[in-house]
Amino acid sequence: MLQGSLFDQTEETALGGLAGVTRTALGAGAWIDVLPGWLRGADALFEQLAGDVPWQAERRQMYERVVDVPRLLKYYGEGEPLPHPVLDAARDALSAHYADELGEPFATAGLCFYRDGRDSVAWHGDRIGRGAREDTMVAIVSVGAPRDLVLRPVGGGPTLRRGLGHGDLIVMGGSCQRTWEHAIPKSARATGPRISIQFRPHGVR
Repeated sequence: MLQGSLFDQTEETALGGLAGVTRTALGAGAWIDVLPGWLRGADALFEQLAGDVPWQAERRQMYERVVDVPRLLKYYGEGEPLPHPVLDAARDALSAHYADELGEPFATAGLCFYRDGRDSVAWHGDRIGRGAREDTMVAIVSVGAPRDLVLRPVGGGPTLRRGLGHGDLIVMGGSCQRTWEHAIPKSARATGPRISIQFRPHGVR
């Protein structure tokens, strides 16, 4: 069950400006931008997405076994209508803000539903497609309870940790998908549900 944010009690979903984004250089051409609370009414949006999105439970080959993917998923390809108008507005705002650096719009949206602390995603970079060889961007908006997103250099090294939820935005850019990895680790603490919305350009997964 979602514990709502004390600082975001509005039922109306709306985006703030992007002027307050804070950039952290990670090295080797990688960087992240973070903006807490970019989306107002995020808890109300969480409830709508949790109930309305046709979530899919997937199974994947893991060594000799087929296992459940520990989160629910829904992917919206280019041209597919998104499940809430504020997500279209977010994609357009991000495309406009990063137009000079990215050189193309954000085109797709992947949604992940982490139901509790047992749901997770392992270390990875978004390297299917152009992200394996080109600089690109992945923008993530989080609604619901905060979960830690952790980042580390490929090959190991010190990790960065960012707690994301309740309308927070993080953008991973430059060489980040090639030179760094990110994950949502499992949590033994009592953890509420979270949905992340990942916007990507054409040909990046």
